[in-house]
Amino acid sequence: MIVSSNMGAEADIIFRHQVVDVMSISTQVSRFDSVAACAETIGDAVIESSVVKFVPRIRSGSCANIGPRRSMEDEHIRIDDLSSHLGSIFNPSIPSAFYAVFDGHGGVDAAAYIKSNATRLFFEDFDFPQVSDIDAVFLKELENSHRKAFLLADLALAAESSVSSSCGTTVLTALVLGRHLLVANAGDCRAVLCRKGAAVEMSQDHRPSYLPERKRVEELGGFIDDGYLNGYLSVTRALGDWDMKFPLGSASPLIAEPDVRQIVLSEDDEFLIIGCDGIWDVMSSQFAVSLVRRALRRHDNPEECAKELVNEASRLNSSDNLTAIVICFSSPARVESCPPHRRRFRSCNLSEEARNKLKSLLEGN
Repeated sequence: MIVSSNMGAEADIIFRHQVVDVMSISTQVSRFDSVAACAETIGDAVIESSVVKFVPRIRSGSCANIGPRRSMEDEHIRIDDLSSHLGSIFNPSIPSAFYAVFDGHGGVDAAAYIKSNATRLFFEDFDFPQVSDIDAVFLKELENSHRKAFLLADLALAAESSVSSSCGTTVLTALVLGRHLLVANAGDCRAVLCRKGAAVEMSQDHRPSYLPERKRVEELGGFIDDGYLNGYLSVTRALGDWDMKFPLGSASPLIAEPDVRQIVLSEDDEFLIIGCDGIWDVMSSQFAVSLVRRALRRHDNPEECAKELVNEASRLNSSDNLTAIVICFSSPARVESCPPHRRRFRSCNLSEEARNKLKSLLEGN
């Protein structure tokens, strides 16, 4: 299905451009402090240099399992080389990759539809500026296009006769362009970055228990009953579910607008985990990161890591469908491969008198 021009106009109406105010802070440094300031500048330059020089070596693996449910409502996308799928939209000399998890509810139709139309909805329907290098203007345009893509996909579900109005899906996408990572999320799937072994959450779970979401819902006339939006849905953002949304143009308690986060990857960033809520219901972000990091150091296989995550969630009695994607940005140092055993000798300290006697003995005096 092709999204009509009217839908595009409606998405533009719904889309709210957010302006980030950046405060400029000027600091006067005296001559007395100039040496310390210079040292700090050099340190910052070294950090910036390592970021600029870092180019991710992208590889990934995924695993999906029905779990204890009667049907599988999860879908996912894993594209390690996006430029080969999209042609000239992005500079082919820049590493590019795209990943997504769709956690359906009320049936799989909404998740399956968004997956089938993902490249069109997120990329082909937008005119990206052709640039040789990625700058701030391009990144802002990319972020805006992703926000609009979520809204257009939501409108497409409203018009798609094959998808029931009671069917919906959460969506989390991750786009890698060079050393830039952009994550967009509507729902309770989660993306977690491993930075030198520490978990860095790249998305916010949109659940009724999250206070800002609860406040937004209640201000728009919705209510939370036993942890469910309007007593029915366990998330506050999703695509589809049009029987729970107000007519087009009206603000609803349930929305499709995503949160979008961007970072510049460095050599400290080892991998990204994307998972549906069935994973995160039974383990913390740090637990998952530590599990995958240990596994990568054993076998350096992201596909096996994704399987281990899903198996661990099953062992911990997750009651949902299970989907996990592991995206590696660099090869880990293997800790299990130890160097050959070396015999160690105990060191000792000699007194000045003892050293002189030893010297005389060695010289034959």
